[in-house]
Amino acid sequence: MKEILKMENVSHTYHSDEGETLAVKDITLSVTEGEFVAIIGPSGCGKTTILSMIAGLIKPTAGKIILDGKEVERPGEDIGYMFQRDQLLPWRKIWKNVLLGLEIKKISTPENIEYAKVLLEKYGLGEFKQHYPFQLSGGMKQRAALIRTLAFKPKVLLLDEPFSALDYQTRLNVCNDVYAIIRTEGKTAVLVTHDIAEAISLADRIIVLTKRPGTIKNEYQPNLGNIQSPIKRREHPFFRKLFENIWRDICDEEQMQ
Repeated sequence: MKEILKMENVSHTYHSDEGETLAVKDITLSVTEGEFVAIIGPSGCGKTTILSMIAGLIKPTAGKIILDGKEVERPGEDIGYMFQRDQLLPWRKIWKNVLLGLEIKKISTPENIEYAKVLLEKYGLGEFKQHYPFQLSGGMKQRAALIRTLAFKPKVLLLDEPFSALDYQTRLNVCNDVYAIIRTEGKTAVLVTHDIAEAISLADRIIVLTKRPGTIKNEYQPNLGNIQSPIKRREHPFFRKLFENIWRDICDEEQMQ
């Protein structure tokens, strides 16, 4: 498989009036095209910092990040970012919200607009495109937010705890929806989450970070067969064993703080 994303000995230090804080240290990670990678670790270990660097929102203090053969230096069209909340503008109807990314990036071409329309219809929101966000369920709003991100055809999709604001039942259903959409569209995805079960049920590979400064402590491949439903993946016999291993890794780090 083609390597689409690479982090080479990446570190980042935050500077403030109180001094310097080394958030992540010597992260080396390779992601292949179409792969779904989850990053998990203790609170404050630098998970979101890693996503921000991949997105070009902040620069590494050391090392470099390569996206499809080019070094990431600033935000660009090749990266899509899905946040903890849907970030839909309440005064814009769903269709206008979906088009917002294209407008901001100034790529509202007829081809891209048609693609956005196809995505809305394909994933069950076509009849709701003239609704406002408050008229949709939490799961439907997250689906709309994902479609907005996919509309400009990013090469890599970054997911920053996108289900954390949802209740448990809705979270399971939305996980299923998001997983199906990402797989169907053949997207490469990097997920940051604090939820071990979520990481196992969604990802092809799980990266466990140490406490701050975050470095890679361990790496797991779920190997749950050809099960395509995150909910069904939770029923696999290997699921519990993998959960316990990752839980132990994180607990060991938290006890060292």
